Amino acid sequence: MDQSLIKLVNKLQDAFNNVGIQNPIDLPQITVLGSQSSGKSSVLENIVGRDFLPRGTGIVTRRPLVLQLINRPATVTSGETREGETNPDEWGEFLHLPGEKFYDFDKIREEIIRDTELKTGKNAGISAQPINLRIYSPHVLTLTLVDLPGLTKNPVGDQPRDIERQIRDMLLRFISKPNAVILAVTAANTDLANSDGLKLAAEVDPEGNRTVGVLTKVDLMDAGTDVVDILAGRVIPLRLGYVPVVNRGQRDIDNKKKVTAALEAEREFFQNHPSYRSKADYCGTPFLARKLSMILMHHIRNTLPDIKTKIQTQLTKFQMELSSLGGPMGDTSGGSVVLAIITEFCNEFRTVIDGNSNDLSVNELAGGARISFVFHELFSNGVKAIDPFESVKDADIRTILYNSSGSSPALFVGTTAFEVIVKQQIKRLEEPSLKCCTLVYDELVRILAQLLAKNTSFRRFPALRERFNQVVIHYFKRCMSPTNKLVSDLIAAESCYLNTGHPDFLSGHKAMSIVSERLSQPSSMPSLPDMRGNKLPPGAVNNNKDLDVDIKESSGFFGSFFPSKNRAKKGAMEPPPATLKATGTLTDREAMETDVIKLLITSYFNITKRTVIDMVPKAIMLNLVNNAKDGLQQELLKELYKPEVLSELMKESDHVVARRRECVKMIGALETASEIIATV
Repeated sequence: MDQSLIKLVNKLQDAFNNVGIQNPIDLPQITVLGSQSSGKSSVLENIVGRDFLPRGTGIVTRRPLVLQLINRPATVTSGETREGETNPDEWGEFLHLPGEKFYDFDKIREEIIRDTELKTGKNAGISAQPINLRIYSPHVLTLTLVDLPGLTKNPVGDQPRDIERQIRDMLLRFISKPNAVILAVTAANTDLANSDGLKLAAEVDPEGNRTVGVLTKVDLMDAGTDVVDILAGRVIPLRLGYVPVVNRGQRDIDNKKKVTAALEAEREFFQNHPSYRSKADYCGTPFLARKLSMILMHHIRNTLPDIKTKIQTQLTKFQMELSSLGGPMGDTSGGSVVLAIITEFCNEFRTVIDGNSNDLSVNELAGGARISFVFHELFSNGVKAIDPFESVKDADIRTILYNSSGSSPALFVGTTAFEVIVKQQIKRLEEPSLKCCTLVYDELVRILAQLLAKNTSFRRFPALRERFNQVVIHYFKRCMSPTNKLVSDLIAAESCYLNTGHPDFLSGHKAMSIVSERLSQPSSMPSLPDMRGNKLPPGAVNNNKDLDVDIKESSGFFGSFFPSKNRAKKGAMEPPPATLKATGTLTDREAMETDVIKLLITSYFNITKRTVIDMVPKAIMLNLVNNAKDGLQQELLKELYKPEVLSELMKESDHVVARRRECVKMIGALETASEIIATV
């Protein structure tokens, strides 16, 4: 029964290896880890009982070797076979060469080298793509091992400069899996604390719960030394313990010493060594193979329930993905698929804008909420921040007041100046209003991009996605034209007719009253003359003599246009200069009139800003957002649901075709795995 568990995992491995896709299930396996000189290859060959792994200097193992050992009974007629001879009961098979049996183990070595160089080049580097080798023999225990490239420090030949990091990253990918038992191979004649294999194993298994230590080269230790303390767990303890082994040395390999002879020499070494004689049954390769088989079987038994669950979870996941890709055959029955995609998209589009989506984001504003943010934060605050006097100074208002009164000096504050200035300022509201249209348009395009990315059908049909995007963008642009016109017309309407009868508008009489009250309030401090303009402070305006001005001392109605330094001599009359501009400080009358105009402008401009903040979003919703929601489906049907373009639009991307093929294979592998594991 226990041996059948390992065979069952082998079947599961084969089920996934056959599809050529990375196995999504973390299956129990023994990963062999060690530095280049630790004797990894010799340990594996001793377990198999055959000489079949590549040898040489540098990095020999450059791809993971998944080694499945399968015990099969010897046939009656095979008899005793000496090593080096072929045996009908003993052969190897590679997954990449289905149906081909290798009875000559030298040929197995050659095939490992050939396939490695095929994927990595000669001495060029490493690859994580494994070689799968299955060995059938009556001399092996059913066991699965993964031989990993040896840890190295320095690149050799034309290997990449970062070969150490590449190997380390690959090893960590294999040994980090919770279901991997780590076989850490270390030479016994080196300091255990410096073992590269144990150091790396400790990174992913710090408690030593799934690491087995193998001590090689025990026979090469200095006289009088042994590994008894290590075996007793007094140096670096491992829950699964250590096993000492004796392998063939390089001289033995050069002299073609047989593995069977090496195993016999190993047995004699432990039985005759004073330190190991009493525990010889727990030393050597045969014990290591039995121990590993037992560990693997227990590991499989403990992880089977979890493996069953993962297989079902992955099966459901891949079935859902396959369904989104149109099923195993890739249903592309043109019209119906396009109709379904258009309907689904338009429903999603309306839902996102209206905020009724089932998958509302909790992390950020999305869809319609972002449009609301544009209206009530960006646009509203932008309009409120516009200052009507940012580009209109008091001197400009003074000039407009004189110009608006024409050839006769005005008796009262001229309303024409108010109208001219306020209309100019209202026109400044057009730019932020049109900018608001653009921002909302950008949000609609953003929603479009998100929905195109979200819907798997668009990944499946790239031509449809491209055409879909074009049609929707074009429709949005068509909606923008009347939207911009309506918004511009709203601003034009505001500037073309000033409703001075608005209930919130500050009347001219009220403005005059406010300014007069402000100017006539007595000052708490004695009034001091303004030496710069020879003018009294506001608290002493006109000195209560506005109707009784001494003509001889007056600067005249246009006093500010003729500063004293430029005045002609008394009695002389010369033509006015080519350009007349007001200079100097405002007279009392000019200051009063300017303040009145500014009060009126501020009052009316605030009314207009409130109206614009209210009306522009309504205009955008009417002509852009609602049109996009209500007319988009009809537009898409008109442009896409055409027999002459359907076949072109429904061409699937190469990626989707390849992914569907992968999904079909993976579902087949998972279903096979589910059937295999259901037999337990």
